[in-house]
Order: sequence, then C-alpha cells, then structure tokens
Amino acid sequence: MARAVPEVPTPIGRSPLFQAAMAAVSRIAPLSRPVLLVGERGTGKELVAARLHYLSPRWNQPFLKLNCGGLTDSLLETELFGHEAGAFTGAQRRRLGRFELAHRGTLFLDEIANAPMTVQETILRVVEYGSFERVGGSETVEVDVRLVAATNEDLPSMAAEGRFRADLLDRLAFDVVTLPPLRERPEDIEVLAEHIALQMAQELRRDVFPGFTPRVLAALQSHPWPGNVRELKNVVERAVYRTEPGHKVEDIVLDPFASPWRPLAASSARSDGAARRPMRPYDFVAHINDIEQDLLKQALATNAHHQKRTAAFLGMTYHQLRNQLLKHGLIGGKPVVPADD
Repeated sequence: MARAVPEVPTPIGRSPLFQAAMAAVSRIAPLSRPVLLVGERGTGKELVAARLHYLSPRWNQPFLKLNCGGLTDSLLETELFGHEAGAFTGAQRRRLGRFELAHRGTLFLDEIANAPMTVQETILRVVEYGSFERVGGSETVEVDVRLVAATNEDLPSMAAEGRFRADLLDRLAFDVVTLPPLRERPEDIEVLAEHIALQMAQELRRDVFPGFTPRVLAALQSHPWPGNVRELKNVVERAVYRTEPGHKVEDIVLDPFASPWRPLAASSARSDGAARRPMRPYDFVAHINDIEQDLLKQALATNAHHQKRTAAFLGMTYHQLRNQLLKHGLIGGKPVVPADD
C-alpha cells in the first residue's frame, strides 16, 4: 500500500538570514549527497534535517536519527552498524544498525563531532562506498543511505588539530548549511513566540490565545537567547501555562533557576564566601545594603518586574517589598506603612 504524503516540516521565520538558510535547504534537498548542518544548540538542526529528507525523492523511505553524544565508543558503533550474534557478551542474536535500517532513506547524525575516530573511519567508508561490516561479523553489508550530519562545533579547526578526520569532513561537507542564531534574526522572535504560544494553548485546551503585552514582547526582543529557539520555546510555554485562560501573557520568567536561595556548587560557595569575608576594616552597613539591593534586582528581573509576584517570591507582603524598593532607590515615592503590617 502506498504511503501517504507526509507534511513537510517547516521551520518558522521571515528574517533574511533565515530565509537564505531555508533556500539553501531547498536547493540541496533533491540531491542524494551528504549535508552538514552547523549551528548553535537550539537552532533547529533536527527539524531542518527532517525537511531535507521530506523534500527529497527519499521522502517515503525511512528517516532515522541518532545523537552521537553521550554514547560510549562501542555502543555508538553497534547503534550505527549493528552486530552479529555472539559479537560480545549479551549479544544473543543479530541486531541491525541505523545505517542498515535507513536503507534507501536518510540517516541524521547529530553531534557528529563527538563520534570517536574509529567510528568516523567506518562512517567514511559507508559514505564513500556504501558498505560496512556489522560488529563481530565479516559479511559486507551494502546500503544506500543519504547522510545528514549536524554539529555546533568548529569542525575545520578540530580537523586541523587532529581531533576530527579531515577526509570525513571533506565528504560530509559536500554542502554546508549554517543556521543563524536567534539573536541575529530578531524579526523572527515575535512570530516564533506567537506560534509556540498557540500550540501551547491548544495543548492546554484553551479556545484562544489573547497574545502578549507590549512589555513582554519587549523583554523577548531584548533577551540574547543563548539557547536559541529551544530556550524561547521553554520561556513561552512556561509563561502561557502560568497565565490564566483568557488573559494576555504579562509575565515571563527567562531563568527558572534564578533565586536568592539557589544552591551553589561547593567551589562557587567557597570562592563567594571568601570574596565576601572582610580582609580589613570596611563599611559593613554599605556592604549589606549592596547585597540587599542586588538580591532585590535579581528577584525583580526573575519576575519580570511584577511587584506583587516579586513580593510573594521573596516571602514578603506587597507593602514590605515596596518599602525595600524605596529604601534602595529602586522606585520613587515615599515608604508605605499599612496599618495591618
């Protein structure tokens, strides 16, 4: 029975840099040649790899994925090339690897820079000759696989230093598509945020998503997004689920770990403590004021400068927080002393 035509994965963006990258993907997709995707973490390399596959003549064949990071050398080798029965302790029967399972389709290898040299050598042979042997076997296996690899490392520098096979890099880099980081495509931030928010609203079974307040949009635009689209997705989904249905998102938490009581690593705690210990006579009151002011600023930033939420975050009443902010010159006006405080 013929397979239904799948929906082609479509990364979202309208910035010129993003559109140029997607045009490059469309040009190379029809060819059965290797492609190397380069980009920071969270830029959507896996989504682009899927788009390469589904825009190719191989769209109705397998699309398999494997992350080369976090696997031991032997486990990565068996995952890629399979093994014969008895190849090692516990190998009771033959197992097919990803290359064999992806025959006539596409194999996406993420974090290719983490593949050990011995595995890189076998990958090179598959790319060049379309053949390999399973672990523990001598039978040559022939495959037709289009390889798409991805990395957030500088592979040319690694090859120059002998930490990545230069001949494999030459083969993988038939064409290289570099995905721009989110901070370089500000035109896409609001578009992506709206898309993510709508999906989250649907997941929460809400009829509508009212949108973001201008202050939240400004905060999204000004953030550097070191984690790129993946980080944006976390921030927006967190904000949507914390917002009452029918209300606009008016608060975001950019760093969920930010807290005055965040545990420090032992080394950090020791160095921080040493830095805070007075080594000579000094102004104790000014020192404590500086610490209090820093903690207040951190708490305000964590809670998008929403004072009532910041007060609850710090275990204070709203009026207690207001007095602290006034004391440290973080807002204007006079201290408020309510009758019930």
